[in-house]
Amino acid sequence: MDVEERYALIARNTEEIITPEDLMEVLRKKDSPTGYIGFEPSGLVHIGWMVTAQKVKDFVDAGFTFIVFLADWHAYINDKLGGDIDNIRVCAEYMKDCFEALGLPRDKVEYRLASEIMDDIDYWETVMKVGKASSLQRVKRAMTIMGRNEDEAEVDSSKTMYPLMQAADLIFMDVDVAYAGLDQRRAHMLAREAAEKMGVKKAVAVHTPLLPGLKGGNRMDPVSAKMSKSDPEGSLLIHDSPEDIKRKMGKAFCPPEAEGNPVLGICKYVIFQSMDVMRFERPEKFGGNLEFKSYDELERTYLAGKLHPMDLKNGAAAALAEILAPAREYFQNKPENLERIRQVLSEVKKLR
Repeated sequence: MDVEERYALIARNTEEIITPEDLMEVLRKKDSPTGYIGFEPSGLVHIGWMVTAQKVKDFVDAGFTFIVFLADWHAYINDKLGGDIDNIRVCAEYMKDCFEALGLPRDKVEYRLASEIMDDIDYWETVMKVGKASSLQRVKRAMTIMGRNEDEAEVDSSKTMYPLMQAADLIFMDVDVAYAGLDQRRAHMLAREAAEKMGVKKAVAVHTPLLPGLKGGNRMDPVSAKMSKSDPEGSLLIHDSPEDIKRKMGKAFCPPEAEGNPVLGICKYVIFQSMDVMRFERPEKFGGNLEFKSYDELERTYLAGKLHPMDLKNGAAAALAEILAPAREYFQNKPENLERIRQVLSEVKKLR
């Protein structure tokens, strides 16, 4: 695979690359660059991870050594799972299962806990250097990466550590490319700005689109409208039953346009990445069955009013249930970590 083919593999289905020139330079210089994505272990995994898993596979196929960083202490700072580090680490093990259930073999990536690098004093030196290179205002603005606003830094001073740590993660691990959803853009830009001031390597930033939550939301702000595990009825979990998928999808927001339409978003970013043909079963009196070989064809038909919203929802639910069958089977055969995190979530809920 030549440089152009590797670049095309990484760039497909992305929202932005900062910068394309930097990515090409990395690919020219290295046969096996280091890629990274970071997660807070904080709850059950929804289908937005299918976008992530596919992109991580693209990186691996393009020759990258890829780190899946499970940010346990970051989640602790962010008060996830009752602020209990043991609960957070239970979730980290479940998340490894989720990637494997989505078709990413464990031997293809390196899983690393934040606590594994925090024992090194050089890591904390990097955190301090990032802090020296970043204004307090800039750090507080980046707090949106943790689902919080700037003012919350006044409540708990540890929150201001989070963006510094996330930027330091990239610099300390010497990654060539940082990948995430578009919601992590500010963290990656903070890291790039700090790295430039520190005179060290800037990681290329690659961002994929965010899957909208089923309830819609602010269509002008895809970050706030993204699918979230904290909203069980607004998200589809990778191990949901076909019945749950159909029920949740049946209540989904589905306007007569494409922008901010979660059902079309699922078709575009999930279903057509896994299926060559999407089929819709309808009675003859309503036009009969339909099938589409591309998302663009489906979108045109829907926007022209030739496919009813409920037919779109039902077809998407059926396709998604089929695509997720291997993940459901995985957790039926290996339920231990899923059961443990469900127990953790139940206990945390009781304490609220």
